[in-house]
Amino acid sequence: MPRRVLLIAYYVPPAGGPATQRILQFIEHLPATGWDVEVLTVREGAYPNRDPSLLEAVPGSVTIHRTPSFDPIALYARLKGDDEDDIPAGSLGEDESSVLETAARWIRANFFIPDARIGWWPFAVWRGRTLLESGRYDALLSSGAPHSVHLIGRSLHRATGTPWIADLHDPWTDISYYDEFPHTRWAERLDAHFERSVLAEASAVTTVSPSWAELFAGKAENRYAVVENGFDPNDFESVQPAPADDFVLAHVGKLYASRNPAALWRALAALRDEGKIPELRVHLTGSVDPEVRRSIERHGLSPIVTIDGFVPHEEALRRMARSTLLLLVIEQFAQANGMITSKLYEYLASGRPVLGVGPSGGDADALLREHGAGAVVDWGDVERMKEVIVAHYEAWEDGHSQTGAAWADIQQHNRVQQARRLAEELGAVTSC
Repeated sequence: MPRRVLLIAYYVPPAGGPATQRILQFIEHLPATGWDVEVLTVREGAYPNRDPSLLEAVPGSVTIHRTPSFDPIALYARLKGDDEDDIPAGSLGEDESSVLETAARWIRANFFIPDARIGWWPFAVWRGRTLLESGRYDALLSSGAPHSVHLIGRSLHRATGTPWIADLHDPWTDISYYDEFPHTRWAERLDAHFERSVLAEASAVTTVSPSWAELFAGKAENRYAVVENGFDPNDFESVQPAPADDFVLAHVGKLYASRNPAALWRALAALRDEGKIPELRVHLTGSVDPEVRRSIERHGLSPIVTIDGFVPHEEALRRMARSTLLLLVIEQFAQANGMITSKLYEYLASGRPVLGVGPSGGDADALLREHGAGAVVDWGDVERMKEVIVAHYEAWEDGHSQTGAAWADIQQHNRVQQARRLAEELGAVTSC
């Protein structure tokens, strides 16, 4: 008889973006492993991206329990006069010049701990306890960021004793933008306490990369496992590698200011001046921070760069497959070695080669090299970037564009396999 898990998550369709893809991975594929899924989420979230088309990916057999939530991010956006597309994912934005922005950052850092979605906690805990009283659930799974979902999981675990897995997509107090906020010492101590308590009290902890599993294990003793941000093979049934006529260097996803690949722009500008890449074009799909746009302009690259906004997931995959070379950018922060985004797995599945800008020797670099799909070049290594781009360009010019990962070789990373890994962890914590 199937067992049942209550999945606690914020980014559930109609939310879009990478975090939603991980949630869908569990919703769609856990049932085949013997675990039925019900979802506890918000009724109307302040989502950085919305993609209503993803609602079609949620199986009709999955029950979703939606609750109210108080979300200061949405209130803040309304006060600024922003629309939904301007709601930030992590930090409150790059503009720190206004009094409103400065005050908002201080309030966010010191009153909304661990994050601005903590306003969902009382609603979710009340509804969660009501659901758990039915006795229908064998386990809890909190999946985030936002890390507030793990405090919900902790509260429900404490109240009912239901086995609980905390699935952390990102670092907590080590996340890349953590130091952007003006935390008081008191707020930092409280946030660190929340992190340690979640890591210590959960029945098990899962995360997305080996380096981050080691990071968390250094903070609290527990059972740790890696469940990757895989790709859905069904998404690629109608998506085949079909490069455009021009040489297209493509990035799909958000380009924050912290991910601005300034050395890459320098490399491209130099190669253009040398006449080595006359037909190269850069296509950026997704929101691009104003600082990144200014950097492109300063390097004289505007004539070869096309910037589009957020597109539905299906179209994003098609754009990956049409590229000649895909661009992955990892921001520079202390735990960058463990950054393996969900986008990287879809890059692999697209069959196109990847140029990464980030920590050479990190987990993403190892994954690319394992499958002969590219490599990660250190952030400031302009000469190495030039070498990689020229090698790909010359191969394309000769009519023999380099390819990426082989489809058969990457199936260990698909979402079906990752759901099986998670099911093993659920089985382990419920058999104790």
